[in-house]
Amino acid sequence: MSLPSSAASRPRLYLDYAATTPLLPEVLQAMLPVFETQFGNPSSLHRWGREAKKALDAARQSVANSLGAKSSQEIVFTSGATEADNLAIIGVAKALEAKGKHLITTSIEHPAVETACTYLEQTGWDITRLPVDGDGFVSLQKLEQVVRSETVLVSVIHGNNEVGTLQNLQELGAFLRSRQILFHTDAVQTVGKVSMNLKDLPIDYLSLSGHKIYGPKGVGVLYIREGAVLPQPLVMGGGQEQDLRSGTENMAGIIGLSKALELAVDRLQGEMPRLHQLQKQLIEAIERQIPSAVLNGPRDLTRRVPGNVHFSFPPVEGEAWVRHLDLQGIAVSSGSACHSAVVEPSRIVLALGKSTELARSTVRFSLGLQTTEADIDYASHVLTRVASRLIKP
Repeated sequence: MSLPSSAASRPRLYLDYAATTPLLPEVLQAMLPVFETQFGNPSSLHRWGREAKKALDAARQSVANSLGAKSSQEIVFTSGATEADNLAIIGVAKALEAKGKHLITTSIEHPAVETACTYLEQTGWDITRLPVDGDGFVSLQKLEQVVRSETVLVSVIHGNNEVGTLQNLQELGAFLRSRQILFHTDAVQTVGKVSMNLKDLPIDYLSLSGHKIYGPKGVGVLYIREGAVLPQPLVMGGGQEQDLRSGTENMAGIIGLSKALELAVDRLQGEMPRLHQLQKQLIEAIERQIPSAVLNGPRDLTRRVPGNVHFSFPPVEGEAWVRHLDLQGIAVSSGSACHSAVVEPSRIVLALGKSTELARSTVRFSLGLQTTEADIDYASHVLTRVASRLIKP
């Protein structure tokens, strides 16, 4: 395959869908009326406000339907998954601290969860971080060993944002429900990518973000199961979102998120196997062409976030790979986008028990709706060419 030599003729290839996704045209069309004619405040009593409230209620019901929630009242809109994670963890902790001050999480959580747990630690909470195995999985047995009478909440990420490991929420949640312990999951990387129905899943709180599912940035959801403890609000004011998240609702974002989620669920059955095939194609190409590359996370793609491919390319730092691939018109990530400017070993890869060298040389490829087999062929050829420059024999 011949590769274009000039920057002007070089294709641009986006392989960083786990960081953010482009807004779909259908989502933009759904949002436009809010900017043009349906601009009312849903808290206002006049016609414009009533129209906005009707649209807000419809979006909330749509999200509930897409997730398989029991009721639209289980859906709380936030500014994004970071706020949703914080509300679930810090808010529930504050609501329950008289009952106990022990919380369990894992060693591979997104910074939105990890930092919230660290904050609680600094205020007197005891935080247990469960270790994971070499593929990033949490052991039910380890969880059973660390649960205490004062444990009030467990937070386990559903699909890891770096290495893509999919946890068994059904198994973990069933145990926690038997012990009457509340269960939260950060499902940012999995909602709209894997099948889930909250009516059947034993979890109490779930966080998601609009911009990971081809919706707008700046909007997210915290699902709170009916009957679960309500978190203490972190944002005070006019009492919107059932007094759990004050502030005038981001109507354009909310409507965009609801439309994006609806579309994601509709295409799920066809998109999952397609992404699995592209993952397989890329993994096999990299391992064939760059023998020193080390796959991180599970090899079984049914136990991995669809579209996620995560490798270490020692001894070259991940940031160097990102820069060189960017010069070739290909967008990838080194670890989490939230820490992309920090040159340090991936704490997630270190948590898998791998060396500092492997943790420093990570590259995440994340595939999405626009990714094709031809894109994977092109990316693997470019990667091989870049590897010949960076990895010295």
